[in-house]
Amino acid sequence: MTRTLGAILPDLTPFRSSREFRLLWVQGLVTFFGSSMAMIALPLQIKDLTDSPLAVGAMGAVELVPLIVFGLYGGALADATDRRRVILLTEAGLGLLAVVLLMNALLPEPALWPLYVVAAGVSALAGLQRPALDSLLARIVPHDQLTAAAALNSLRWQIAAVAGPSLAGVVVAYAGTATAYAITIVGFVASVLMCLRLSPAPPSGEADSPSLRSIVDGARYAWSKPVLLGTYVIDLGAMFFAFPLAIFPFLAQDLDAQWALGLMYGAIPLGSILVSLTSGWASRVRRHGLMVVFGAAGWGLGIAVAGWMSNIWLVLLCLVVAGGGDAISGLGRATIWNQTIPEEFRGRLAGIEVLSYSCGPQLGQVRAGAMAGWTGTRTAVWSGGLACVAAVGLLSAVVPKLLTYHADTDEDALRRRAQKEAADAAGAAGSAEAAGTA
Repeated sequence: MTRTLGAILPDLTPFRSSREFRLLWVQGLVTFFGSSMAMIALPLQIKDLTDSPLAVGAMGAVELVPLIVFGLYGGALADATDRRRVILLTEAGLGLLAVVLLMNALLPEPALWPLYVVAAGVSALAGLQRPALDSLLARIVPHDQLTAAAALNSLRWQIAAVAGPSLAGVVVAYAGTATAYAITIVGFVASVLMCLRLSPAPPSGEADSPSLRSIVDGARYAWSKPVLLGTYVIDLGAMFFAFPLAIFPFLAQDLDAQWALGLMYGAIPLGSILVSLTSGWASRVRRHGLMVVFGAAGWGLGIAVAGWMSNIWLVLLCLVVAGGGDAISGLGRATIWNQTIPEEFRGRLAGIEVLSYSCGPQLGQVRAGAMAGWTGTRTAVWSGGLACVAAVGLLSAVVPKLLTYHADTDEDALRRRAQKEAADAAGAAGSAEAAGTA
């Protein structure tokens, strides 16, 4: 029985082997929880001010350009400077933007334009921060623990994503958006204090200053790797066609279940958390490309069926299934990225990763909002899900190397393993020498 549970439950080895991983995990949990409060309050406030699905979907368009520009620049910055400093400063900036939301919400008549300005600012700071965060994982966790670490990171995000939206729906309904924004501020204050405890993370070796040339070098490297390209395009396609979260308030209204809005936002991460809680099997998987493909197809199918259902409980069940598929695909992507990308390109390719799994949702919000205004909310949901399944099938056929990826035979994965083992050995030797000198 114990052996069976050990094979199913998450692998906790990264917690035991890395202090930095433990600290970042807790910091991320606090940040994600607070941010999810604002994630619910902001589109709901726009809906209340405009009663327009297009206005809610436009939030994705406002966020898109800053995310692209600052995500790419943030990747180059992460390769050229101390990643801890980038994380700390951007986290503080996000907290200040939450203060702006709170001040606007406390006005007798809150204005609409600050909501879009803050959404753009959050997108810019997240674009700067995410590459620094993502590129740290392969440095602070042993190579053979990368899948387990990715599963634990997913679990962390999903815990906050389930609890945050569910609680936010209640908070906004009974205490107002201002209270939700205040909780977000408290979360960022706590996060900044934890970031101060992180060890410095300077660039490895000599790094070029952030520039267009360094960004192009990173993009050229990614373009030369079909497996990486496959993970990017499949994620982009899945999120563009099947990311209807912006129109959930209208879907809840169509189903005469406004009380379930928070549950709808929480259902997708609940499916992901169920996968993460039973992710012990993932550490034994070697065909991570297949995880990406089948997981993304499962996401699209779950969204499609959710659009067909008229019973709110069946809709919630389908969203849970979709979230499970997304978690499986995400585990495969994160493992491939961390197993194959060399340290000198980690930041820049993490910037490209930001585009692949953030621009897709932003564009998806625009698509969902526009189509809902044209064809109706439920049609926008189910048709996007079907289009996602079709896109995943087509893209996987175009990039067959993703389907054949194997962690034990891929040349880039083997090379990265050797580099990581050499770096760990050098670090251990340096620590032993310092202890002997002392």
